[in-house]
Amino acid sequence: MAKTQTSSFGTGKREAHDSSEFYARTMMQESQAQPLSPEELAGIEIPAVGPWANKIYSKDARQMEAVPENAVALAFTSPPYNVGKDYDGDMDLGAYLGLIRDVGAEVYRVLRPGGRFLVNIANVGRKPYLPLHAYFWQLFLELGFLPMGEIIWQKAKGASGSCAWGSWLSARAPRLRDVHEYILVLVKQAYSRPDKGESDISRDAFLESTLSVWKIQAESARKVGHPAPFPMALAERVIQLYSYRGDVVLDPFAGSGTTCAAAKKLGRAYVGYEVSEGYCALAEERIVTEGL
Repeated sequence: MAKTQTSSFGTGKREAHDSSEFYARTMMQESQAQPLSPEELAGIEIPAVGPWANKIYSKDARQMEAVPENAVALAFTSPPYNVGKDYDGDMDLGAYLGLIRDVGAEVYRVLRPGGRFLVNIANVGRKPYLPLHAYFWQLFLELGFLPMGEIIWQKAKGASGSCAWGSWLSARAPRLRDVHEYILVLVKQAYSRPDKGESDISRDAFLESTLSVWKIQAESARKVGHPAPFPMALAERVIQLYSYRGDVVLDPFAGSGTTCAAAKKLGRAYVGYEVSEGYCALAEERIVTEGL
């Protein structure tokens, strides 16, 4: 197969593509963190899965002392959006981002080298519009995470039942109706997993999952019993794409337990943190009934 390389006019094909010239450009060398060398990665000890795993902790994820450093392969979560759900407070933006930063720092500690951190977040409001995903990117990069990409989760084809058009049929004040959320993809210390493991994703699922737009129907809050659940199919896709069988999967805002139930179903260990005892009980129930 003929190799291609970075071109000043574009390249049609990408098989065996040599991008070294592109990544040598000044802009690409200015990221806040740099991956570790293979020698540095080889010197990091990875703890075995122990009795701390396969549990839901009714605790604040800013203090995950039960989980050893470098023990988790994948963290996938959707944090509270601070918009008035029954589990939300009413924090100012600085306090809210401080919470996300503190949890992110703990996630960084427990992730293994090459471990991935995926965060589902929506932007909120109209007047003003708060681009939370932009704020999240900045604070996670400041924590030392390496950026891997951004997924657009398209939840619906249209906003059925929504009438938030602003000025109807007028340019005076039209409003956008969101049918998507973001999934930020970050990694600790290495863009590739330095270890080998068993992947269980099919060819077709891999091709679909490596596109930047995921079309997955939203979950029913009434059906799950939680105000803002994400669908099991979303968690399953994340887990199969970004982890090996037998890995430990963490959700620091476990909510109704979707991530943990999906992890068990797919042959991974799980850890969940959730401050609400009621949602901890719901998560445990769903792990038993849906993690089969």
